[in-house]
Amino acid sequence: MKLRCAVLDDYQSVAATAADWSPVAGDIEVVSFAEHCATEDELAVRLAEFDMVVTLRERVPFPATLIERLPRLRLIVASGMRNTSIDYAAAERHGVTVCGTASTATPPVELTWALLLGLARGLVDEANALRNGGPWQSTVGADLHGRTLGILGLGKIGSRVAAVGRAFGMDVVAWSENLTPERAEQAGARLAASKEELLGAGDFVSVHLVLSERTRGLLGAKELGLMRPGSYLVNTSRAAIVDQDALLDALRRGAIAGAGVDVFDVEPLPADHPMRSAPRLLATPHLGYVSQANYAAYYGDAVEDIRAYLDGRPVRRLG
Repeated sequence: MKLRCAVLDDYQSVAATAADWSPVAGDIEVVSFAEHCATEDELAVRLAEFDMVVTLRERVPFPATLIERLPRLRLIVASGMRNTSIDYAAAERHGVTVCGTASTATPPVELTWALLLGLARGLVDEANALRNGGPWQSTVGADLHGRTLGILGLGKIGSRVAAVGRAFGMDVVAWSENLTPERAEQAGARLAASKEELLGAGDFVSVHLVLSERTRGLLGAKELGLMRPGSYLVNTSRAAIVDQDALLDALRRGAIAGAGVDVFDVEPLPADHPMRSAPRLLATPHLGYVSQANYAAYYGDAVEDIRAYLDGRPVRRLG
């Protein structure tokens, strides 16, 4: 009897074609699910008859309570090599191997700039007006050249965002808790003396920090209040870094000119979630990592991990 492998949250139904699954086709039955499970109970029922799970990024939490309800589960393949939504200790206790895949920083960098440019030039509003017979020009675009780009977090993604900002002729300022002047200079940025200084100086502020206890809620009402009314915030990192209620309030009051957001406190967003109707918000459904190259890497490496596991060879272990 073949082992069974569930591919979760395959929203576009492309998992089967994004990679070559033939190396494991003789040993496992792969079942792809396009519909998201909103609760742990739903997920426990869905996965009860599966030996393996392939999950994208951190869309689906695997806490101890869920792992305990899946006695048949033996392998979790999570895309990327960092995942904070899996209880690794519980997985080890229950004999579940957790492994990861390759990933690239390029897609989130590109989406960051898509959001930033969309905000700056009012692209969505203008495009919709053109299609729907609205006014011919109703906005005046914000210039990038000569403006200040503030980057919170100058790691693999943030440093690439900085490079694009320099190409636009922007003054790039960066800050994170452990960032040094030398590291900032290497990335073509100058170090802000503080988070507060960066927020006050940035015409555009982009978040590229790893979510941790130090960064959770890093931008609250007080911090957003330091931004100028004509400035924009972009977050393609993690929703919890920015206080969601404070952001909604700032947008509704016009305290900032706008925000570009790709990450949310609940995903997928419920139909009545306030982020769906917030003013001055350009929002995308967590597309930062969704690209052909990334999917080929995720699912291609998932096949390799499954094959290695079946053969008793080392896998790209997480945790």
